[in-house]
Amino acid sequence: MRQYKFILSGGGTGGHIYPAIAIANELKSRFPDADFLFVGARDKMEMQKVPQSGFKIRGLWIAGLQRKISAQNLMFPLKLADSLWKSRKILNEFKPDVVIGTGGFASGPLLKMASIMGIPTVIQEQNSFPGITNKLLSKNANTICVAYENLERFFPKEKMVLTGNPVREDLIDIETKRAAATAYFNLDADKKTLLVLGGSLGARRVNQLIEKELANFQKQNVQIIWQCGKLYFEEYKKYNSATVQVVDFIERMDYVYAAADIIISRAGASSVSELCIVGKPVIFIPSPNVAEDHQTKNARAIVDKKGALLLKESELDSEFSLVFEALLKDKGKQSQLSENIKQLAMPNATKMIVDKIVTLIK
Repeated sequence: MRQYKFILSGGGTGGHIYPAIAIANELKSRFPDADFLFVGARDKMEMQKVPQSGFKIRGLWIAGLQRKISAQNLMFPLKLADSLWKSRKILNEFKPDVVIGTGGFASGPLLKMASIMGIPTVIQEQNSFPGITNKLLSKNANTICVAYENLERFFPKEKMVLTGNPVREDLIDIETKRAAATAYFNLDADKKTLLVLGGSLGARRVNQLIEKELANFQKQNVQIIWQCGKLYFEEYKKYNSATVQVVDFIERMDYVYAAADIIISRAGASSVSELCIVGKPVIFIPSPNVAEDHQTKNARAIVDKKGALLLKESELDSEFSLVFEALLKDKGKQSQLSENIKQLAMPNATKMIVDKIVTLIK
């Protein structure tokens, strides 16, 4: 069997990086002798996360356009030209059989150049409202793997395949890990556990909410694992106590999901897909500060099927306490949300995406 070569590109946030790593791991399990290379933005988190997962990565001098007038935008044409030139150099040296993009500005120059050079490309779009990079790349892509229905207005219908988003294999069947998870986080098995997820960098408004509600959580006999993000850890670590664990990042996501009874989360695409697999009661607090408000659209796709609750940031001060307390006391509601969100899970997404990739190299 000949040695296949794969390039994967995507980054800027965990929502683009972890799907790419999941796809690479599935490809590696099928083609153990294959050669892999990741390409990302040279000053973003993929430059650390990808090598930690055992893969090589090269960085491009690229950044997204700022939505407001900025000196950084003046540099964009120069960065784009440099990244296109370097992408061509990487493709000529590595000679991949296929290039896979998982979104984010880091993937734009590489997939554009791969298309120009006649190398097959696959796009994996996580969101219900696609990012600008994938929309621009879709015209020349061979296959577009999507996680939501009704994206024909953004992508060519004949190229789209509904696969769902890649999630970590260790999140499947987490209920068997509950006892181990309770011990791992040193939790009280007789108390309800609230998990707060603000994303890898953190969410300021969510953190402010949790800080404000700490006394109420204590009155309700709730223990908390509060992932506040690396940008905010120094500010909030003072709240660490016997019943509150403040962390910047969580390594054992399988354990933290297994331990949780109720989850408060942003609504990034990867998080939403993971939460469908996990099947716990969720209150989504979407970030309003993302392109086209796509987090609200992601959450709404679940809420409309009665699989989760949704609170806008503007509603938190007036609504959160009432909504949380009602959910905490209503075991029937918790069960209903759990069952409904599980129905929306697509646990075979990674395998389906890799099946499509394989058709391009056989």
